[in-house]
Amino acid sequence: MKYDVLIIGAGPGGIFSVYELMKLNPSLRVAVLEAGHSLQKRKCPIDGKKIKSCIGCKPCSIMNGFGGAGAFSDGKYNITNQFGGTLYEYIGRNEALDLMHYVDAINLAFGGEGTKLYSTTNSEIKKLCLQSGLHLLDASVRHLGTDINYIVLENLYNHLKDQVDFQFDTQASTVEKIDGGYRVTTDRGEVLEADKCIISAGRSGSKWMESVCSALKIPTKSNRVDIGVRVELPAAVFSHLTDELYESKIVYRTAKYGDLVRTFCMNPRGAVVNENTNGIVTVNGHSYEDPARQTENTNFALLVAKHFSEPFKDSNGYGESIARLSNMLGGGVIVQRFGDLIQGRRSTPSRIQDSFTVPTLAATPGDLSLVIPKRILDGIIEMIYALDKVAPGTANIDTLLYGVEVKFYNMEVALNEHLETCHPGLFVIGDCSGITHSLSHASASGVHVARYIAGQMKNA
Repeated sequence: MKYDVLIIGAGPGGIFSVYELMKLNPSLRVAVLEAGHSLQKRKCPIDGKKIKSCIGCKPCSIMNGFGGAGAFSDGKYNITNQFGGTLYEYIGRNEALDLMHYVDAINLAFGGEGTKLYSTTNSEIKKLCLQSGLHLLDASVRHLGTDINYIVLENLYNHLKDQVDFQFDTQASTVEKIDGGYRVTTDRGEVLEADKCIISAGRSGSKWMESVCSALKIPTKSNRVDIGVRVELPAAVFSHLTDELYESKIVYRTAKYGDLVRTFCMNPRGAVVNENTNGIVTVNGHSYEDPARQTENTNFALLVAKHFSEPFKDSNGYGESIARLSNMLGGGVIVQRFGDLIQGRRSTPSRIQDSFTVPTLAATPGDLSLVIPKRILDGIIEMIYALDKVAPGTANIDTLLYGVEVKFYNMEVALNEHLETCHPGLFVIGDCSGITHSLSHASASGVHVARYIAGQMKNA
């Protein structure tokens, strides 16, 4: 099968690539390979009743399928260069922001109209954070919610399905360079060829991406891994932050080690959920726009980024080993009350049941100090006490900590300003590139590459 453009991965990068390609040149023959299911077939079996924890579905419907790992996220699009990736280092700050605003406009046109755009600009909360040794990062935040995000994705798929060859439940096995283009072999033994190839395999495709880079001798450099916990507390504690900003990206430098601890993926009135990455169960959070689906709690991650120098190169392996230890001790995700952690004792089912904060995820009560390295855990504890100054109640005994939360990043792939590898016509976008870490940056990278390819083919 021969195509003009072959896209591997139907996450935000892949979706916005194909959207822009079809907009600029509808005559292009484009195929999209996706290891997971189509959107309507994506469903996690965990119901909290019969099935309470991850059963290791392959592929994981939370991590794979149309929409990528962001499909069942809370649909936050952060329009900023301050976090979410380093796309601006390749294409320029203004271009990166313009593309993120363009993506936002598409989301609104495909079902996101009426959702709120939050901003940290000129916020009194920023002053309060500075007075407490915390730093609130600048951003505009479009919150779609998990429910509206699904509708947007559904509308985008319906818009594209008759123009593009989508192949779901199809894993790309190998990528080869051939005369005039690229050949991709799937796990079904199918062979597809194209003049141009865009790889957008997401975070869950990081290991596979490393194998592709090795086979094609594409230079890479070590990236990082983020390790931490997901905090869950009554929504009222953070309401003055979330009502105004929704997503508060707050950074703290620890007094003990000088490490940076940051908040990540804040979900007002949301729920804590399991996440399965390559067979390892970690924790994440979702939230909904529909008030009927909201909870009494707010959750967010506290993460510490670990960068490694020579000779160690396997940052993802380090994060995986910590997550596996949590799975070993807890059979999945561990939950612990903050008060129990400070008192040096494990949480038990009875202590969790007695907690004033009712957990939204059925996790195993345990002791996170047996899992998370001391330096990282010390930083998280410091951060909780610092947050307690701007949101009193954060350091409450009954605040729940779920562990571990790990954000894996691909080795950073060597790319030029077009996000093209050393092999002309082979592009790497989204989180598998190691340069984007968010929905907005991944989507913007897809538009950027699509415009470049459409321009090349127009002039050919």
